[in-house]
Amino acid sequence: MARLSQSLSARLLLLGWALVCKLPQRWAARLFTLIADVLWWRRGQGVRQLETNLARVLGPDAAQDQLRRVSRLGMRSYLRYWLEVFRLPVIPADQIMSRTRMYGGLDQVALGHLAAGRGVIFALPHMGNYEEAAAWIIRRGVGSLTTVAERLESDGVYERFLRFRESLGMEVLPHTGASAFGQLARRLRQGHLVCLVSDRDLTAHGVEVEFFGEPARMANVPATLAVQTGAALMPVTLWFEGEYWGIRVHPEVPDVPGASRAVRIGQMSQQLASAFEQGIREHPESWHMLQKVFTADLDPERLARAKADSMTEVASSV
Repeated sequence: MARLSQSLSARLLLLGWALVCKLPQRWAARLFTLIADVLWWRRGQGVRQLETNLARVLGPDAAQDQLRRVSRLGMRSYLRYWLEVFRLPVIPADQIMSRTRMYGGLDQVALGHLAAGRGVIFALPHMGNYEEAAAWIIRRGVGSLTTVAERLESDGVYERFLRFRESLGMEVLPHTGASAFGQLARRLRQGHLVCLVSDRDLTAHGVEVEFFGEPARMANVPATLAVQTGAALMPVTLWFEGEYWGIRVHPEVPDVPGASRAVRIGQMSQQLASAFEQGIREHPESWHMLQKVFTADLDPERLARAKADSMTEVASSV
């Protein structure tokens, strides 16, 4: 019965994907806003976790009605992301370029590294629309980029997403396994761009950082790749700005010369988390994190395994 339910959900998702591309954009936007509001009103597990996460961002002095307002906007942000993912194949390239606003100018630094043959890691939180950002940066002349994707329960949906991302110019690897890490490292040594959504530890082998004043667990892959390959690790934050997409490339995270490998990875990951924190504070409604990130929310058994793995890594690096 569970497999039948998953198969039906996958078929409905693929059907919805095809239909959304045929609807006028205004109608589709209204539909997805309605879906977001219904999901927010029902207060399912994802919405409750979103509010638990946002409560850390807004701080203990935030009023309940403020938290609810931002979480509602967060759900609309989340559904806007999915709407734009579905419609990205039919969004004209000139719209992607004209509706993207880059702030800070450090994208030019990143492009300069790539032109000089140095690999670049763009590490992002779950903010705004990273599929659109990838399409935009590819059209800026980087050729292609490499990323990883969590495998979905439905092979059909996963393959559709895989083909979709590859059509934009992405090389997509599964997020598990040493082979994916090795391929990312090879691409960086070849002077390519790697983009990783990194504000959540999917493997239980991540690193603990301070995030909005609390311990949280994040992926250690971006910092590990930077230490191993010498690539430039550059945080990127994204947000929705009316009909536009906002992007900020933050300064390169510096390495820690002379320290052990574990210390270097830990300190670089902390600086990455601090850059994410800055961007999320500025645009909390664009952080659509519906999963557990903070240590206090995580399963104790998973934490115990993660801490044991961290101790093993520290011991091996001494």
